[in-house]
Amino acid sequence: MAKEDTTNQTETPIPTRKQYRRRQRRTALMEKLHLNKNNNDEPTESQSTEISEPAESSAAETAESVTSTSAQDTVASASETESTSITSESTVEGETTSESATTSTSQTSTSTTTAVPLEATIAATTVPGSLDADDSTSTVESEDLGQIVEQPGFESVKVSDQEQILRGTSWMTAASITSRILGALYIIPWVIWFGTFYNQANALFSKGYNVYSIVLMISTAGIPAAISKLIAHYNALNEYAVGFRLFKRGLVLSFITGLVAAILLWVMAPLNVLTTGDPNVIPVLRSLTLAVFVFPTLSMMRGMFQGYHMMAPSAVSQFVEQLVRIIYMLVTAYLIMRVGTSPAKNWPHAVVQSTFAAGLGALAGIIILAYQLWRYRGYFRRKISQSADGVIMSTPQLLKQIIWQAIPFTIVPSAIAIYQLIDQVTFFRIMAFTSNLSYSVQNTLYAYFDFNANKIIMITVSLASALAATAIPLLTEAHTKKDTKGTSAQINYTLELFSFIMLPSALGMAAISVPLYTFFYRYSAAGSVVLEFSAYLSILFGLFTVLSTVMQGVDRNREVIWYLVVGILIKLVVQAPLVALAQPLGPLLATTIGFGVSCFLIFRNLNKHFTIDYEGVLHKVNKIILYSLVTFIVARLSVWGLDHLLNPELKMMAFVEVIVAVVLGGGAYAYLALRSRLADDVLGPQMARLRQRLHIK
Repeated sequence: MAKEDTTNQTETPIPTRKQYRRRQRRTALMEKLHLNKNNNDEPTESQSTEISEPAESSAAETAESVTSTSAQDTVASASETESTSITSESTVEGETTSESATTSTSQTSTSTTTAVPLEATIAATTVPGSLDADDSTSTVESEDLGQIVEQPGFESVKVSDQEQILRGTSWMTAASITSRILGALYIIPWVIWFGTFYNQANALFSKGYNVYSIVLMISTAGIPAAISKLIAHYNALNEYAVGFRLFKRGLVLSFITGLVAAILLWVMAPLNVLTTGDPNVIPVLRSLTLAVFVFPTLSMMRGMFQGYHMMAPSAVSQFVEQLVRIIYMLVTAYLIMRVGTSPAKNWPHAVVQSTFAAGLGALAGIIILAYQLWRYRGYFRRKISQSADGVIMSTPQLLKQIIWQAIPFTIVPSAIAIYQLIDQVTFFRIMAFTSNLSYSVQNTLYAYFDFNANKIIMITVSLASALAATAIPLLTEAHTKKDTKGTSAQINYTLELFSFIMLPSALGMAAISVPLYTFFYRYSAAGSVVLEFSAYLSILFGLFTVLSTVMQGVDRNREVIWYLVVGILIKLVVQAPLVALAQPLGPLLATTIGFGVSCFLIFRNLNKHFTIDYEGVLHKVNKIILYSLVTFIVARLSVWGLDHLLNPELKMMAFVEVIVAVVLGGGAYAYLALRSRLADDVLGPQMARLRQRLHIK
């Protein structure tokens, strides 16, 4: 008999990362052996080598259960840093039945877990492996820390809501920022290859994408946010089976809505209200039908992962989607505009191929998520097997819930696209009535604010979108549990985190608007002014995105839709006079007023029902505003100084100015936030280690 392991009688040492990896490989091997053992009566040679003998008292207790069976396989894995355990499995073979039991014995306690059958709605082709262990037996000591590091969201140790928001936001922010940066950087070679036609091409691209955004929002029906919210709701009730059934039925619904929307877009493409009299818009719209058909399914899959707080798969799919899209865009643009003949005639065809790339990117995203779904199938099956099964819902009820929750998630995220579509429909008509400018000049002015500036500011707005996607499931869980205090705390923290990220980003972008616009496009004083104003407006874009998401997370759907409608009506009222007075700045001013009113109404509603801690929030936000203004001043002064040394009209010189300004301005903000401990309050105590490494007192 082997000697009893006494190494764990004292405090368990923290395993090294090498031990994490070794443990993961061992767990994977044992899981594979466990699966193979179901088809063999005798243990394999590799299994027998893994057997370790228990302590004297444990062996006697295990022997009693062994005598009641006709065949026995015993597999045990000894952990290097965990308590000694033994796993015994007995299999009784009959005509159609089999059962297995697993007994784990530690030095102080013995617990037995019987495998629970999977839900009938999930097709089980293999028996889950090590992920099928009961959650109740997990402890901090027995947790595989390597798995926590590499697979966040699967650890058994409860993490705080703030940690979950930060973790999810980091994944979604990384994906959103990377995708937006890629989506902006491709403009540089794209503009070069289109030459003098780049403003016309940008305007045509924007006209097609504005319509596409509305159709896409309708076809997806707010599916990611709605599915994320519903799955988080049922998971909070321990009804994992209901949530997964909802996901499966939602896939069918997304296929139908995508198909119908794609057909409608193809048929309605020639309508004058969509083309604004430009025949080149028709093939652009029809090239987007593939994306409209595929994207609802992609959105459904992302929503499912987000409902489980698994932001990494969704973030990776977002990055791959954008990467595939941009590669196809650049390759086709180069072949048509540089290799091909008659670029003056064929530039609209290059735009068509660029918009068609959206569909190919969506297909790539689906492939990534399908792989991730297969990869974590054992985790989902374990959760479903532990479901309380206290809620029974039919398929029509599930679909009704999806549609009912999706309606507000359709309208509200479409707010920016709705405002842009209003600009597209009204701008040319108002300009034709109030000015003598040619259609080509009007097209250039339209491209300034609706495509050129909008493409860049969406980089910062994506920060708010990432934060909103992370906050929905957590707010829903707290609201489902009637935790008013927890809900209020999450709302306050979400506002603080939004301010900490968004304000310095927007003001910094405004400070470097001239070299930034020159780097992405070409030097233009008018375009730079529009970009600077748009950077300020991006704060309201982001604020509305976060606030509306918070409202939906706490079931204030009807109110947030009404507040959006009020803002749109105000924009329609002031649009004409402002466009007549300010031309390309007019639509931006009208949008600022509309979004400002909507945000004010949402703030008032949230404070009424959940009591926003204005004193605590404003104490931090005031610091953030002050440090953001310092960032603005430092960045603007650095650009002003470099303008005297470099030629700001050249792309490479503009790039140098942008890099220097970002380093100096961003460095000033980081230093002030760390020095004042503001970063600790918002991002957590881990900022203390960063401050020590940077030798900041």
